[in-house]
Parts: sequence; C-alpha cells; structure tokens
Amino acid sequence: MDKNIRAILIVFFSVSFFAFGWLSHTAYNPVHRIETPSILDKIKKSKILNVVLLNSPSTYYIGSDGPRGFEYDLLKSYADSLGVTLNITTANTTKEAIELSKDPNIHITSAALARTKEREKKFNFGPSYFEVQEQVVCYRGMLWEGKFPKDVEDLSGLNIVVGEDTSYDETIRQLQEDGYDIEATYTSEHSTEELLSKVANNEIDCTIADSNVYSLNQRYFPNIALAFAISSREQLAWVLASSSKELEADMYSWLNEYNQNGSMARLKDHYYSFVVFFDYYNTKMFYKRIESRLPKYKQYFKKYGQKYNIPCSILAAQSYQESHWNPKAKSFTGVRGLMMLTRATAKYLGVKNRLDPEQSIEGGARHLNQMLKYVSEDVIGEDRLKFALASYNVGRGHVQDAKKLAKKMGLNQNVWKDLKKALPLLAQKKYYKFLKHGYARGSEPVKYVDSIYDYKDILENTTEDIFPNIQ
Repeated sequence: MDKNIRAILIVFFSVSFFAFGWLSHTAYNPVHRIETPSILDKIKKSKILNVVLLNSPSTYYIGSDGPRGFEYDLLKSYADSLGVTLNITTANTTKEAIELSKDPNIHITSAALARTKEREKKFNFGPSYFEVQEQVVCYRGMLWEGKFPKDVEDLSGLNIVVGEDTSYDETIRQLQEDGYDIEATYTSEHSTEELLSKVANNEIDCTIADSNVYSLNQRYFPNIALAFAISSREQLAWVLASSSKELEADMYSWLNEYNQNGSMARLKDHYYSFVVFFDYYNTKMFYKRIESRLPKYKQYFKKYGQKYNIPCSILAAQSYQESHWNPKAKSFTGVRGLMMLTRATAKYLGVKNRLDPEQSIEGGARHLNQMLKYVSEDVIGEDRLKFALASYNVGRGHVQDAKKLAKKMGLNQNVWKDLKKALPLLAQKKYYKFLKHGYARGSEPVKYVDSIYDYKDILENTTEDIFPNIQ
C-alpha cells in the first residue's frame, strides 16, 4: 500500500477513535453525573436537625413537663414534619448563639434574632416567624423619683446596659451616631432576661428588650416597667447554614402551611394570650402569697393533682384564682373555700366541710376531672383542660352553647382560641335568645382561664427557694 495512503488511513482512524470516545463520554456523563446532596437531603438521611436555641423563656427552656418555649415548639413542629429529631445546642446569650451558628454542622440558629440590615449582610436568614418592637424597659421605682424616661433624650445620664451583638446594641450605636447623648454598657455575659432582672433589682436603670420578651418577663419581674418603644416593627427570623436554598424553600413552604392551618395562632395563644392581664399590684401580691399561703396547701395540690391527673400547678393556680388561697373565702353567691364550691356541688362530690382545705382541694380536683371527661374527643391537647376550666367556671351548658355559636360563625368550635371569641357573645340578647341555656357572662370564663394560665406560668417558672417542689 502506498505510504501516503497508509498515513492518511492511520490519521483517519485515530481521529475517528478520538471522536467516538469523546462523543461516548459526552453522552454517558450526564446520565452518571454524581450530584452533591443538599443540606436538606443530608438532614433527611441522617434523621437529625441540628439547631442552636437560646436558653430563655421566650425561646427554649426546660419546664416541669420537659422542653418548652415558643421557638422550641415551632422548630419541633418543623422537625416532626420532616420526620427527624431535634439535636439542640443551647446558647446563653445572643452573642454565643451567633458564634455557634458559624459551626458548619449547625443547620438552624433560633435566638429571637431580629432581621436587621446589618445582620442581613452577615447571615443567611430563613423565613420570618414573629413581629416585635424594641422597647426601653426601666426600674419602676424611677416613676416616683421623677427619673423615668419618656423619650430618647431622657436616656441621657442613665445607667443603661444591653447585650453585646444584639439588635439593641445596633440601635444604641445608631442613636449615638445620630447625636444623642446616651452612655451604654454592652455585655456578653448576661442575657436579656438577666438584664431585666438587674433592672427589677435596681442594679441598673434601664435595658432594651423586644416586646415579646418584655411581655413574658413582666410577670416574673413586677418591678420593671415599659418606658417607650425605641424601634419600628422588626421581624424575627432564623439564621440558616450557608448554601441551604432547598432547606430555606422547604421551611417557607412549611411555615406557610403552619400559618394557614391555624397552628401558629394556637401557638401564639398558648404563650402570649395571658400577657394582657398583667397587673402590677395583683402580681406583687401573688408573689407574697406564694411565700405566705401556698406552703400550707401545696402538698394537697400535688397529692390530688396526681390522683385526678391534673397538673398540680394548674390546680394551685385555679385555687388562687378562686379564693387567693383563703380557705374561708366566701362569695356573695354563697360559694365557699379554697376551690369555691357551691353547696350543691360539694354535696354531689361528697365534700362534707367546704372550709376544710384538703376536702376543698380534693373536691375541686375531682370536679375538674369530671369536666375533662365531658370534653369532646375532637378537642385536643392543652385545649381540653381549657374547655374543662371554662365549664368549671360558667357551666357545661353554656360552653356547649358557645361551641354551637362558634360553629355558626364559621369558627372552629373545638379550638380554645376560637371558642373564646364566641363565649363573650353569650351576654348579648341577639345571640343568647336562640341558645338552649340562655344568658351568661361569657367574658368571665375567658378571663378565668387566661388568668389561671398566667398564674400557672409564674408558678412553674418561680425559683426553687420561693416555690419548692410543687411539681
């Protein structure tokens, strides 16, 4: 064969072989490309969601019945929706939470973090879940000293301490840049709740706290008082790990559904519905009576709470709402004792002496247990106890009327947050004239239940030396 032809054939076959190999590789590669799993995929595969949670009443803490807190419950619901377990790393301050969020193994940081412009430059925020406003909170005694601030200019000369690396830190520094004469100390050692405690003890004049944090803590620290709002409305949001678009999208979708099905409203009702009932003098008196009166009866609350399957803190709180823990209490309608039983109810329950503390508490616990048994199975969770307490206060018949009314109004008759909208209408003729049991002061059971849960929350969060071993 001619040498030139042989050379041409060799080149042809070489090029053809290369082209075939390249085309084969190109066709094969997309089918077998190995894709890096997303953070959401890794979470689902490992069955673990790693979160940082701020240890505080508004976020996460260990209560008498286990983990509690608005943000904990929210993240627990999300984890449940994924079918995974929450792996919690706790932080004691906002600064510590932010530092922990930098760990590449942390998926979500939940520390009541406001979504500020400065933070959005540094962090990957997920969906917003709560709206708050920063508030200046000061020692109540300053009201009588004539030093209580009314606006930003009045902060000059006051001893103000806020948490370092918080949104409050940003607010103070911005005001200083704007020319306001404010001297503030920034601390990384104390949480917002600890600073509120220092304000209550008159160790510092003022601090700054989000509106929800102040609302929750004013019951624990009755010597604090709201001065004024120092910011516009802000959104609290979770900080997510970087490169977590799929996780972020999934959380947005889940949170939208959580809002739509009413779960968010129920959660907010659970943690914040009672805050409007705060009364400084009543709360101060409650703390005094925890020390002076409760020790005489706490053994009975615990004993009969266990016997009738009712949280003893609920039983103690209900008794305080009824009688202020006065065993000889008597109303103008003739109800008597620690649990304010009527003569007929006492006779039915087998209570021979309504003024005997133990008999009264057992009778009240047994009666509440009976009310629980009448609550429809369609009422679930903590709402069952709230329905039972409302029945204890206003009667089962009126609660049933309120349920029917709620249904006619297009509300959910089996959810407390909706029932409490219908109950007050029992006092209006245009509604009660069509109901089986007629008129009732329906606003009373609403206040009754919310007040009991307010007292319960204080009891469960009171320090051991004031309220030892009630649980």
